[in-house]
Amino acid sequence: MDIDLAGRTAVVTGGSKGIGLAVVRQLAAGGARVVTAAKSSSPEVEALTSDGRVIFAEIDLADPSGPAQLIARAGDRVDILVNNVGSARARPGGFLSISEDDWLASLNLNLMAAVRATRAALRGMLAAGAGVIVITCSVNARLPDPAVLDYSAAKAALAGFAKALSKEVGPRGIRVNTVSPGPVATDLWLGSDGVAATVGQATGADPGDVQGQAAAQSVTGRFSRSDEVADLIVYLASDRAANITGSDFVIDGGLIPTL
Repeated sequence: MDIDLAGRTAVVTGGSKGIGLAVVRQLAAGGARVVTAAKSSSPEVEALTSDGRVIFAEIDLADPSGPAQLIARAGDRVDILVNNVGSARARPGGFLSISEDDWLASLNLNLMAAVRATRAALRGMLAAGAGVIVITCSVNARLPDPAVLDYSAAKAALAGFAKALSKEVGPRGIRVNTVSPGPVATDLWLGSDGVAATVGQATGADPGDVQGQAAAQSVTGRFSRSDEVADLIVYLASDRAANITGSDFVIDGGLIPTL
């Protein structure tokens, strides 16, 4: 299915790797001008900037001023905002091991970065009477996991934020949806300090076994790929989904067992 985004300006938070990088790649392939940022660059995102269609900036999106700096790079109008940046730290020590600073850092990146980017982009969308906001949420918003307790809480808050905002701005031409992946084959899970490695170090298990056990919880028996999640996000950002708002789309290989 062709997605035509010619003439649109899109902003993606956390676009240097993983799901964000896949979204940047697919938005640009659809004809959009894409502005993205992350704390550090990557060879993959730098390669996308060669023709000028993708603009990358090194911005710390956990900094309260960071999301607004990114939106400002896009110019006067943002047609599509993909709030993707986030991070999960495994908490094998349980609730009491999560410090005050841990809680604040998790809420800041996983919730407030999206709130701040949305605040910065929304005024222009309201003036234009059109816009799309897609938020990368998580199955942990509805399937809280003590192994990522603070992340689960932040994502639940993010889901509530998106639903409430969709009701406010929907009558003014702006759509807001969330995409909730289960485990995805990215650094968040599989990196050297990702969930599998952290759990393995704490328990003595091989990280590959941790990954395998997590994958086995899905009906499909595997993690999702970044490009599969990006396909869904870019579809929701397009006019193909013009009457979809206030919805959450799960891509988890059947991990959540209930309706």
